[in-house]
Amino acid sequence: MRGLLDFCPKCGTRMRVKRVEGGVKLICPKCGHEEFRKTKVLQAKYEVSPETRREALTVLTGEESEISTLPTTQVECPKCGYGEAYWWIIQTRSADEAPTQFFKCKRCGYVWREYS
Repeated sequence: MRGLLDFCPKCGTRMRVKRVEGGVKLICPKCGHEEFRKTKVLQAKYEVSPETRREALTVLTGEESEISTLPTTQVECPKCGYGEAYWWIIQTRSADEAPTQFFKCKRCGYVWREYS
């Protein structure tokens, strides 16, 4: 079974995940291709330690040399319109909610987030 971090078989863009009844729908933001996946919902309980939270925040404030090792994706920057950004995921809300995805524009450095 493929994971939830998949790429569109038609255009190669990273697909977005949307929870739907009985599973998840993977949707390509570029060409609109959709795939349905049946999934089992697992409940996880954990606490984020202050040390872990500090490590996660380092990604947000890290030097450019550290940021450049992050993966990139084709997404439009809401500030300058450039079409490529670094991205990372952090669990900012409770464990039963989807993680928050952050983007940093490769041109202007603007950082924004998307909730799944």
